[in-house]
Amino acid sequence: MPSLKDLKNRIESVKSTRKITKAMQMVAAAKLRRAQEAAEMSRPYTERFNAVVRKLAASVGDGENAPRLLAGTGSDKVQLLVVLTAERGLCGGFNANIAKLARAEAARLMAQGKTVKILTVGKKGRDALRRDFGAQFIEHVDLSEVKRIGYAEAQAIAANVLRRFDAGEFDVARIFYSRFENVVSQIPTMQQIIPADMGEAEAAAEAGDAGTVYDYEPDETAILADLLPRGVATQIFSALLENGASEQGARMSAMDNATRNAGEMIDKLTIEYNRSRQAVITNELIEIISGAEAL
Repeated sequence: MPSLKDLKNRIESVKSTRKITKAMQMVAAAKLRRAQEAAEMSRPYTERFNAVVRKLAASVGDGENAPRLLAGTGSDKVQLLVVLTAERGLCGGFNANIAKLARAEAARLMAQGKTVKILTVGKKGRDALRRDFGAQFIEHVDLSEVKRIGYAEAQAIAANVLRRFDAGEFDVARIFYSRFENVVSQIPTMQQIIPADMGEAEAAAEAGDAGTVYDYEPDETAILADLLPRGVATQIFSALLENGASEQGARMSAMDNATRNAGEMIDKLTIEYNRSRQAVITNELIEIISGAEAL
């Protein structure tokens, strides 16, 4: 049974921890507002950009003149997985869920005989995947010094991926991130970025602008050749913004739970401390009374 001093030290320690988790919760709540606004503001642009690209892709089709970023290399033998996670922990299962999705996809592709290459953005994703897929790692992008993610960071990552694609290092590229729903819900997501996934091209062409005819200058192929590299950067930037909001939401929820748990632990330890203190007082009274009777 712990002594009164030990119990008192534990109570003080948990109280200090509760102050830290409460402060982290408040900081995450403040950051969440900005991150959520940035993610939500990027969605209309990203959706409209993708709709334009899909409509152009539907016009071009899979002809010989189609850009390689749209038509692909004609093979899917080498797959690049770009895993976007956070630089820091203490955010619940945010990083683990993204890594779990990437790990499952890598295992599935390797079971099919594909060659898998992994590029990580964020220290936590690298640490989670390096043990099982260290041989598949080709590069890590460190954003630990970046205070606020901007388009420049996404553009640099996209340029890296595009350079590798032009060099023939892979055939298909997918990004892994967490899409923000709300504070308690972040959805791990896998999205193909190379070749551009035009699975919804027909639906996009028929929706809204179905009766509109466009004349393009220059032609659709030339426009796509310019837009598709920007589309890769746009998809990565949108994923980074979604990740930023998801990270802060997950951290806010995790720190709230930690604060609550610390409060419950303090209550239990306080009850135990009072019971132990009462037992000590009772024993001392018994000893005093016994001594007085002996006289």
